[in-house]
Amino acid sequence: MIKRFNRFELKYIVDARTRDALVEDIRAQMVPDREGGERGVYQVTSLYYDTPDLQFFRSKIDGIRYRRKLRVRLYGHPTDDESAKAMVEIKQRVNRTTQKRRLAVPLERAYALCEGEPLDGLEDPKDAAVAGEIGYLVRALRLAPRCVISYTRQAFMGGPYETGLRLTFDHDLWCTEPSALLAPGPHRHVFLPPGWLVMEVKANDAVPLWVARMLARRSCELKRFSKYCAGLAHLSSLERPVESAATSRTG
Repeated sequence: MIKRFNRFELKYIVDARTRDALVEDIRAQMVPDREGGERGVYQVTSLYYDTPDLQFFRSKIDGIRYRRKLRVRLYGHPTDDESAKAMVEIKQRVNRTTQKRRLAVPLERAYALCEGEPLDGLEDPKDAAVAGEIGYLVRALRLAPRCVISYTRQAFMGGPYETGLRLTFDHDLWCTEPSALLAPGPHRHVFLPPGWLVMEVKANDAVPLWVARMLARRSCELKRFSKYCAGLAHLSSLERPVESAATSRTG
């Protein structure tokens, strides 16, 4: 498991027909993510934290070049098994580069860390530093759970000469309020129309030429899109009207 990395991430919104055509091209150059079996398919479920005034949400809406998120992520469906393996992640954007630092811990310890409790017993000094940073952010910014986002992902990995390359397709996106944290429970709300997917191209350096040509051939256009912002805006719209500027710039 890669715990820390910097990379470029490009996002697109595509329909199912375009996805199917792209997958045909991709299979000639890449292999399915082994974590998802033969097709590279698995579920991703994340609990997002934010400040009382939604600083993380608003930094994305306002296009701030330096911004970050804190989340607890399960690679699987919601569960009330607090011994399940979870990732606590700080994801931040610096200009066009995405940086991620994460810890793999039982879900119970992930919750405790994100409530400001110290996480002892980490042998790797870099893990301890990440845990300390998370604890500081939680306490200094008064972070609390804001929403849960889940989707089904199909992922592909680059070959031996493109080890940092990943292409993913996320569909069946839904959100829910965070009262049950990552356990099953609250009503789920779909926030991307059926038949549409979020495609992401992730690379350590430049995007390979064959990928750029493939995307141009299929008329894929870059799109600013944050699953957290889109999900939280959708939940807010169920309670009160969301400002048109916020929804139009969620991107």
